[in-house]
Amino acid sequence: MVNVGGFLAVQRLTTNVTGHFAFFVDELFKLDFWHGFVYFLYIFFFFLGSFVSGLLTEFVARKNERLIYVLPVIIECIILLCVGLLYPYFIENSRPDPIAFSLLFAMGLQNSLVTTISNAAVRTTHLTGLFTDLGIELAQLFFYKFPAHKVRLRSSIKLRFTIVGFFFLGGISGGLLYSLMNLHILVIACALLLAGLVYDNIRFGVIRLKRKLRA
Repeated sequence: MVNVGGFLAVQRLTTNVTGHFAFFVDELFKLDFWHGFVYFLYIFFFFLGSFVSGLLTEFVARKNERLIYVLPVIIECIILLCVGLLYPYFIENSRPDPIAFSLLFAMGLQNSLVTTISNAAVRTTHLTGLFTDLGIELAQLFFYKFPAHKVRLRSSIKLRFTIVGFFFLGGISGGLLYSLMNLHILVIACALLLAGLVYDNIRFGVIRLKRKLRA
């Protein structure tokens, strides 16, 4: 949803920086240093979001490991909410870059957070790595004979198909809703993240209650 909404609003990819790096090098070769610097800032803000997420995760892990994802997600929600509500000001004043910077920072937060809490098994802001891992694991199904290995592989493949499916669902719904709401769709993305936090907290409370009842 963020990827499609950001691209439709400012014609910039806002969930990964691979393409921005290619444009950055291209502008340098054309000696257009100003536009090259702008593309460098796209890369930098994604990196900065990842760095901040790493700092917050390590800091919170020393206090309460179960809450390591809460603060980065809250910051991401605030960014998406602010951009979703304030984007008309930037568009009307021909300032699309702050929108791109903000969304890239938020997606850097998101990617770093999920990478950390999944031990680098999952990334959620772009599909290149997911399709690479999916291809490898589907190929391995033909060679792994032990039942335990196949169970683990099938579980991983199922997870990756789920992520890819939701990525497509978010992209399609984001494109459809953008025609009705413009970048206000980021408010919906924010609400979904908050709903995830609430759900996780309720689920953890239920698990803890069951453990107490068993004891």
